[in-house]
Amino acid sequence: MDQYIFGFFALAYVALLIWGFVKHEKTPSSILFIVILALIYDNTILAVGHLFGEGETLRMLNYGRFLLHAVFTPLLILFSLFVLKEANIRFAQKPWVLYVFSGLTVAAMIAEYFFMLRNLTLKVDNSYGVVSYTSAESASGPPLMIILVVLALLFASIVLVWKRKWWWMLIGIIAMALGSALSLLIKSNAIPNALELILSFTLMLTAIHFSKSSKREPHRFY
Repeated sequence: MDQYIFGFFALAYVALLIWGFVKHEKTPSSILFIVILALIYDNTILAVGHLFGEGETLRMLNYGRFLLHAVFTPLLILFSLFVLKEANIRFAQKPWVLYVFSGLTVAAMIAEYFFMLRNLTLKVDNSYGVVSYTSAESASGPPLMIILVVLALLFASIVLVWKRKWWWMLIGIIAMALGSALSLLIKSNAIPNALELILSFTLMLTAIHFSKSSKREPHRFY
């Protein structure tokens, strides 16, 4: 059953990406598009894994999921800054802030390599109709990359609520946090991906909104 759910998610992400291409003003927050592409790949491989069956081809395709996650997910740290810049938040315009967020992005990528990718061994997993490969061992350290990404998104969302009365990004983060409890109640591995889709929708909505406002409004440094 889950393979069809993941297929739906992949199509939903394609629709989300098309919506972004049509509505977004192609300002720097369009870096989100790269993350969406990685999520399309992730959900597509989960959806079609049963068609390949166990083997080296599917193992390498799933390794690509982990690789894209490590390289592209940290870009959400930069996305957080770009949205603040496009919302004309004063401190976000300062050059040193870009250096800090860029450094955090690189640090998140490096952390994910050392804690996850460097010694990654994959094992086959067949559950709820989905054939995939997952990590055979637990990560060698804390999920530092995820922590940095979540903190950056949370920080940006709170600033947007405070300065611009924009709630959607924070709503997406809260929904993802609260929805995690559903994984304990529902027999499906698709719940985390469903929550990612909800968050991605609110991020795209935020990016589109502030890409347009940055084009039509003068900079207000407060």
